[in-house]
Amino acid sequence: MRSRTYGALAGITAAAAAIAVAEAVAILTGAATAPLVAVGGVVVDAVPAGVKNFAVDVFYTYDKVALLVGTLVLLAAFAAVTGALAATRNRIYGYAGIGIFAAVGIVAALTRHNAPWYAFVPTLVGGIAAVAVLETTLRPKPSESGYTYEQRRWFLRVAGGTLAGAAVVGFASRWWATRRGVQAERAAVQVPAVSDSAAGLPPQADAQLPDLAPFVTPNKDFYLIDTALVVPQVSPADWTLRIHGRVDREVTITYDELLKRPMIERYITLACVSNEVGGGLIGNAKWQGVRVRDLLAEARPKAGADQVVSRSVDGFTAGTPTSVLLDDRDAMLAIAMNGEPLPIEHGFPVRMVVPGLYGYVSATKWLAELELTSFADFDAYWIKRGWAAQAVIKTQSRIDTPRDGGEPKAGPLVIAGVAWAQHRGVSKVEVQVDEGEWQRAELLAVPSVDTWRQWRLNWTATPGKHRLTVRATDNGGQTQTDAVAPPDPDGATGWHSIEIDVR
Repeated sequence: MRSRTYGALAGITAAAAAIAVAEAVAILTGAATAPLVAVGGVVVDAVPAGVKNFAVDVFYTYDKVALLVGTLVLLAAFAAVTGALAATRNRIYGYAGIGIFAAVGIVAALTRHNAPWYAFVPTLVGGIAAVAVLETTLRPKPSESGYTYEQRRWFLRVAGGTLAGAAVVGFASRWWATRRGVQAERAAVQVPAVSDSAAGLPPQADAQLPDLAPFVTPNKDFYLIDTALVVPQVSPADWTLRIHGRVDREVTITYDELLKRPMIERYITLACVSNEVGGGLIGNAKWQGVRVRDLLAEARPKAGADQVVSRSVDGFTAGTPTSVLLDDRDAMLAIAMNGEPLPIEHGFPVRMVVPGLYGYVSATKWLAELELTSFADFDAYWIKRGWAAQAVIKTQSRIDTPRDGGEPKAGPLVIAGVAWAQHRGVSKVEVQVDEGEWQRAELLAVPSVDTWRQWRLNWTATPGKHRLTVRATDNGGQTQTDAVAPPDPDGATGWHSIEIDVR
């Protein structure tokens, strides 16, 4: 075994020990203080919009997992280089590498939003563990001919055991840190009765066809897009909402106080601005909560406060037009989703739900503050990264069945999907087969204009390859454009098309 290879393996082993020990310490200090999470959070905040779009396109909702894996790979490469230098030149290279690792992790942890003063502890303790492991693994000195058989065996036992132990400790610690959250407190929440129930769901709202998205998206299937590398664990007992800024009266509300207020219940479809034409970053649920306009009325916004900045416990911000939150739509602080307390990953205990706007300007999870300000004075999280400050959800439609690339049998075939134009409503859906005439599809019933709408068309499929295209028209008479545009900066446009081969 050459000294360079020996040192590279020693460096990787030391880095693995550092990460594992830091994850274990973060059980006590909070999952967000772990160096991987802290550094990853800095990367997420600093990444340009184009890179973010690329990550979502390639990795979909697993973009954050890809980020953490990529960070580990880069760390392993850095550790291998510094370890090799420590073994072949001077031990100081290894210590310097660990010092750089620790400095980056400590700075990242301490600069995160609402970071506790002790956020540096996991990285510091992990760095000390790395020094100890590096010192131990590099202790044997090679002869002029290299390491002896006994030295190689000793090293492989030490390195192998350390790597295996680091994997177990690291993954177990991360699992425990998430398990020890607020699941029990969420389970204890009693969802209060509503004073204003959702309109009854028409029996014709859901065609219940294979592959067609159900009218109500189950919680476990609802899309997840946010900037949090670890899901914030917010205890209802500790939760408060502060309404401040350009208001005549600052308001602070506890969770118990919020639950005692009049509750509304509505079916509302939410959509992510990153959703490509025909994509799945959209879902419909029955939400329950307190109207935002009632809370703002108590705070009494001052003249010129045309933006409400909703702020998450982890520092994420979204800017919503004040006029939207004060109009007749049912924007709410949601406390329940499909009849149960908000799932933790969907913002428990409280999140924003605003019909008709993309989530990045309205749907803040783990809500902590509402600040009245103006668009001229403050740019929210994604606005600083080049996205539009105000983003109304565009009229869109999607073919769910048959599937793209499918091979259905010739004969009667149902073409079906969903269409949406939140807070305007969908009045017409048309389907085109190949280059033929547009055919009007049957629209299923909906409880309000704030939800998506299922549609279907009976077609006699003929053998051969066919291209199916769909377009929708909203209640204002505006048909969705066929101009193709990416999600950036305010939502994708274009018609959804699929190709099938009828047998």
